[in-house]
Amino acid sequence: MSDSAMMIPCQQCAALNRVPSARLVDNPVCGRCRHALFVGKPAILEEGDFDRKALAGDLPVLVDFWAPWCGPCVNMAPHFTEATRQLEPQVRLAKVDTEAQQGLGGRFQIRSIPTLILFAAGREIARQSGGMSSSQIVQWTRQQLGRH
Repeated sequence: MSDSAMMIPCQQCAALNRVPSARLVDNPVCGRCRHALFVGKPAILEEGDFDRKALAGDLPVLVDFWAPWCGPCVNMAPHFTEATRQLEPQVRLAKVDTEAQQGLGGRFQIRSIPTLILFAAGREIARQSGGMSSSQIVQWTRQQLGRH
């Protein structure tokens, strides 16, 4: 069995944690703050920590760019949470409130919401706009990762 390790950013303190790939399913915790690295719900990202928590490390990250006034965004939220339970720990899921984090909306040229962007190795590899069910989110994410 391969002993390869992944660098996983903590969603609490942003420290990078070296976790053997085979141990990702063993509920790893941050070596600095002892917070669980995977909690079964999407991480909340802000402008000040986006790069450290979403783009650093080896784990693919699926980000939901949304706003609280957007009906389709609100309707998709429980589906995104369910997709988190299905995709972790192979993929981190996170949310960006484009109303509160307008700089990130501009940086990633968000023109409609909800928009999902899949990042791998620190760069965008796929994007999808519009509401989706949990099964569609999971299927789309796995399909995109299989292409890269």
